[in-house]
Amino acid sequence: TCPQCHRSASLDQRGLRGFQRNRLLEAIVQRYQQGRAAAAAAAKCQLCDRSPPEPAAVLCEQCEVLYCAACQLRCHPARGPFAKHRLVPPPAHPGAPGGGGAGGGGKGAGGGRKLPTCAEHDLENYSMYCVSCRSPVCYQCLEEGKHGKHDVKALGAMWKQHKAQLSQALNGVSDKAKEAKEFLVQLKNLLQQIQENGLDYEACLVAQCDALVDALTRQKAKLLTKVTKEREHKLKVVWDQINHCTLKLRQSTGLMEYCLEVIKENDPSGFLQISDALIKRVQVSQEQWVKGALEPKVSAEFDLTLDSEPLLQSIHQLDFIQMKFPVAVPPVPLLQLEKCCTRNNSVTLAWRMPPLSHNPVEGYILELDDGDGGQFREVYVGKETLCTIDGLHFNSTYNARVKAFNSSGVGPYSKTVILQTSDVAWFTFDPSSAHRDIVLSNDNQTATCNSYDDRVVLGTAAFSKGVHYWELHVDRYDNHPDPAFGVARINVVKDMMLGKDDKAWAMYVDNNRSWFMHCNSHTNRTEGGVSKGATVGVLLDLNKHNLTFYINGQQQGPPAFENIEGVFMPALSLNRNVQVNPLQSSPAYP
Repeated sequence: TCPQCHRSASLDQRGLRGFQRNRLLEAIVQRYQQGRAAAAAAAKCQLCDRSPPEPAAVLCEQCEVLYCAACQLRCHPARGPFAKHRLVPPPAHPGAPGGGGAGGGGKGAGGGRKLPTCAEHDLENYSMYCVSCRSPVCYQCLEEGKHGKHDVKALGAMWKQHKAQLSQALNGVSDKAKEAKEFLVQLKNLLQQIQENGLDYEACLVAQCDALVDALTRQKAKLLTKVTKEREHKLKVVWDQINHCTLKLRQSTGLMEYCLEVIKENDPSGFLQISDALIKRVQVSQEQWVKGALEPKVSAEFDLTLDSEPLLQSIHQLDFIQMKFPVAVPPVPLLQLEKCCTRNNSVTLAWRMPPLSHNPVEGYILELDDGDGGQFREVYVGKETLCTIDGLHFNSTYNARVKAFNSSGVGPYSKTVILQTSDVAWFTFDPSSAHRDIVLSNDNQTATCNSYDDRVVLGTAAFSKGVHYWELHVDRYDNHPDPAFGVARINVVKDMMLGKDDKAWAMYVDNNRSWFMHCNSHTNRTEGGVSKGATVGVLLDLNKHNLTFYINGQQQGPPAFENIEGVFMPALSLNRNVQVNPLQSSPAYP
């Protein structure tokens, strides 16, 4: 049973030799072996002092040097530190004869290689294909063999049909491979985004926890202040009571000692003389020790109880909240100013949501004013966080803002960012919008064509107001073609001369004269043509809404195409006999 197709096959007396040979694989192996042999023959020793060097016999994988047999024995002995080096045959060389595909030294399918013969009829070549058995057969197989009643077709036709099927299947695999590559890029970007978001979340989490710790530290200081005040109050009360009691005790002790001395006297008259006053003094002193006078006014216990249990429970329950519906509107997007920029009359804006934002975002709305302080208008609605707006006014100041939305509504606007477009437009030819026959070089500054028919290419700048002038230099002009110069909209037809449709306004010119053309209408024939080295100028005045052309500084007729309005791009049509190079775009003109 075949391990690939899982079909069973019966062996005849020839055994395994009776199986069909994979001649296609044999041809590929043969070409590879021929390429290896030719490359090995072409490889030369890199250390030979002979001229020419001897053919290389081995390659040291560690030294990365090719040696012939003599140089190997002399410079790379199999002992000492070289003993562990690995010597291999010289590798295939891409430039060696036969080192490539069938175009090398190997013989192609039609280059003289012996045609395969039938396995059952050695003298017959394969000429038909048995559809039932799915194998090539010869004429005798159809006349005498088991394929006589089978459905057979011409070998060449089936070869082309199966090649087409394989190519079609490969296209599908190629598309899937392309999708897989894009998916891998998406996953790698996702890895980077997860890494960045993780770091942002960690930083925000640390900041939030630090804020909690700071708040707890501040509250701790307040509570400690209260305890300190309470302690100082108690100590003051006790010390006041100690001083007061000490004073009264000293007075009472002195009075007691005086009374004892008086009692010791034996003179009745003298005793009676002071006894009444002394008795009153003793009674007054006794009355000073009223009830409670000998009790402390404060207790040693502090009547302060800190209830930290709810806070501890809150800390223990502190965790990331889960998304619950209904959700709130998204928060304010953060404009990434380091990624916001302008180029010519295009602006690029980037933004992101703040970290630890729990509300989902379904999309964003980007708004831009008119560049003159007017009302904001929507220029983009979608899920992307990077947007480029083309076709704005030159030398203008634009205000931009963005807001996010979800199923609950629209969130607040971001801060407004101010962007200034360029004063002067600089452009090259645009490869993305050019006709496929257009050939661009010199960093897209030089244009020519592969076709004898006229093809259109646009510039990378777009104009909507102001006065703009640019020049194009004719580097090559052969056989008197009719190149056309002018302006066009982005959706101009690109497989015919500029100006033949209603999306372009142009001047086409030969070696003697020029014409204006729009909607295939030819007007204003003017003497004066172009040749190699000529300069063609285009003046687009969107203040007066007209177009003027120059050849070598001379104006070609009056201003053309009155009342043109909208967004225009520099445009050019040419064929393979012309090569053009743009000079510059400038607000100045002749």
